[in-house]
Amino acid sequence: MRHLLITGTDTGVGKTLVGCGLAAALTERGKSVGVLKPAETGCALQDGEFVPEDALRLAAFARSSLPVAELCPYRFAPPLAPSVAADMAGVQIDPQRIRALFHQRRAQHDVMLVEGAGGLLVPLVGRYSFADLARELEVAVLLVVGSKLGALNHALLTLHCARAMRLPVAGYIVNHPFATADLAMQTNVRTLAGLTDVPCRGVIPFTTLSGAPEQDRPRLAALFAAAVDLDGLFE
Repeated sequence: MRHLLITGTDTGVGKTLVGCGLAAALTERGKSVGVLKPAETGCALQDGEFVPEDALRLAAFARSSLPVAELCPYRFAPPLAPSVAADMAGVQIDPQRIRALFHQRRAQHDVMLVEGAGGLLVPLVGRYSFADLARELEVAVLLVVGSKLGALNHALLTLHCARAMRLPVAGYIVNHPFATADLAMQTNVRTLAGLTDVPCRGVIPFTTLSGAPEQDRPRLAALFAAAVDLDGLFE
């Protein structure tokens, strides 16, 4: 099965929601799902440790019990690009460490879901971005499009960048991050489909997580099984 880097048109567009939904739907199909969040910023400090909430959500929906350090090797407090937050902490992110964790997990799972931070060109260290990581991991890019004003430009720029860098693109998923739909949100799905040949793999209506994965998993699994072309996306 295909392994994915889940990236977004921006921050706060629903990458973690999509990752959790895919993990829930795939585990319901009997697939083993490995998850990796190479770096997470904006982490709260608890008992002397930075807690990566997004990485822990992914792990819960994938039924993973790995230690935090293996789910998310780099965790920082400032809500900034990973390279910037790492510089402020006096840390240098090591892509080799990320690659080693990925390959270790890939050997043990049917599918690997790697969640980026922000967009495809967000830097991890120096000029090394998530796009470079995707190339080295040999994973396909799944773009989460946050449906709002500006989404068309952001989506097309990301898809153009991926193709220019010769990254395989598995498709895109349109997520509705807001409860009320303005005119842009009402037209984005149809308009974007006419502007690119990259397949839309699904449209996710506005939904929220309660914070209790055991309660949310069946609902999210059913939603993604119905709304997402899982076969086209992964096989």
